[in-house]
Amino acid sequence: MKIHVLVFGLFVLHGLIRSQAALVRYNFVVQETNYTRLCSSKNILTVNGQYPGPTISARRGDTVIVDVINQATQNITIHWHGVKLPRYPWSDGPEFITQCPIQPGARFSQKIILSDEEGTLWWHAHSDWSRATVHGLLVVLPKIGTTFPFPKPHAEVPVILGDWWKNDIQTVMEDFMRRGDDPAPSDALTINGQPGDLYNCSRPETTKVNVDKGKTYMLRMVNAAMNNIMFFAIASHELIVVGTDGAYTKPLKTNYLTISPGQTIDVLLVANQPRDHYYMAAKFYNSNPRSVFDNTTTTAIIQYNGKYTTSTPSPALPPLPAFNDRNASANFTSSLRSLASVDHPIDVPMTITRKLLYTLSINTLPCASNTTCFGPRGNRFAASINNITFDAPRTSILGAYYRGINGVYGDEFPDNPPFSFDYTASNLSTSLQTPMNGTEVKILNYNDTVELVFQGTNVVSGIDHPMHLHGYSFYVVGSGFGNFDRQRDPLNYNLVDPPLQQTIAVPQNGWTAIRFRANNPGVWFMHCHFERHVSWGMEMVFIVKNGKGAHERILPPPKDMPKC
Repeated sequence: MKIHVLVFGLFVLHGLIRSQAALVRYNFVVQETNYTRLCSSKNILTVNGQYPGPTISARRGDTVIVDVINQATQNITIHWHGVKLPRYPWSDGPEFITQCPIQPGARFSQKIILSDEEGTLWWHAHSDWSRATVHGLLVVLPKIGTTFPFPKPHAEVPVILGDWWKNDIQTVMEDFMRRGDDPAPSDALTINGQPGDLYNCSRPETTKVNVDKGKTYMLRMVNAAMNNIMFFAIASHELIVVGTDGAYTKPLKTNYLTISPGQTIDVLLVANQPRDHYYMAAKFYNSNPRSVFDNTTTTAIIQYNGKYTTSTPSPALPPLPAFNDRNASANFTSSLRSLASVDHPIDVPMTITRKLLYTLSINTLPCASNTTCFGPRGNRFAASINNITFDAPRTSILGAYYRGINGVYGDEFPDNPPFSFDYTASNLSTSLQTPMNGTEVKILNYNDTVELVFQGTNVVSGIDHPMHLHGYSFYVVGSGFGNFDRQRDPLNYNLVDPPLQQTIAVPQNGWTAIRFRANNPGVWFMHCHFERHVSWGMEMVFIVKNGKGAHERILPPPKDMPKC
């Protein structure tokens, strides 16, 4: 529930009242709510009883206060995905990284400081697998007195892609962790919480979008699914991408989208087809033949307003790439370009002070004694960055860093893999599959300019990895299949208009290079946004040290930080 808006910093210019910033406040009550899908009912964790959750709306540069009240029976944290929170990591949300969880019966007022973000972001739970149902959009509008860098659309439409299990999501997670193999696949995919016409017991509640012929609509999209990249399209309609991850892009005309878990995309839809009903549809992309997944299709309906007879009893489905078409996924992702205009400039670091190479691997660990595991050769699955499987502490890394508490983490995360091999070769030795466990962080100096190359590997089995960095946006300057070549590949970097993103899909058995300036002091989580890979340990932490100036230091913590 949105409570109130207090505007401050008003001034008059040419007879217009303009707002420099506003303080916007919302109430988030976390509670269990009964929902029915696929002829089956269950209690799910929600915010304010809504699934998907409420949309937060603010303007560029505003501050949002969200009073999170936990009336559920399990711990919770909330992450504001894509918000940089300058100098204020206390509200970032990842459990035991920047805070201890909000316990049942407790509350936490989270301050969300918006800076240069503009476009569609989102929020979600960041504890266990609660984000399956605890998520919603976070819309950042242009400042008053400015506008979109394209004609204002007639209306804005939320398109939240997700997945649904008949079973309790906590049970799904616990079974998966106990067995040591892949999690049970979802029973349906969803658009705005509804599976759509192609599933049992779902047709009456299918999401419908009414449009007027000739009008333009902006779809504010997020992939909130737990473990898969998705393909998306609308029958007979071209899509125009104009933004991603809270930053504008050059208009990209396309017949389909590829969208990673955690990624947001702003899309213009021109209603220029004959008046009729048309399906929008989404399905999972899965590049790994060993991975079990939900190979179904979710739909919603674009309905033109007016009097007409539909051409067919059911709308036609749009063509989507094959579920395992890795070229279709990589080609779309690599086609994005920053707008890079006078009003929306970019600042790609050209001189690099820190070069990092991080391998992303699926691994295995021995099964605990007296238990049975169902991973390869009777082991359990794990995952790693630079061969380190992250071992999360039971207290906040941020709190320990800020207060100088020893013993919570180490600071020896390596700049490069501990050993080199042909990362993407087939039939790699099983001796490469066992990682080290550790709670290591990488320390960066304030204003370091960082080039980080993610290198996917074929250890156990290669797959895409949507990597998300908290507290920062980064420029995606290059990508490709195979092993990264330090001498050859940087010659083909895009340093003119690379997209500015916070979540980027590293292609299966390939690499992606990103650049950013470490000018946001704090403790910042980085992880794969496939939830099963996070559970397996594909995560790490950056600590960016304070600078010398008064405005280059972490701000003090709030008084109501949750206790462990």
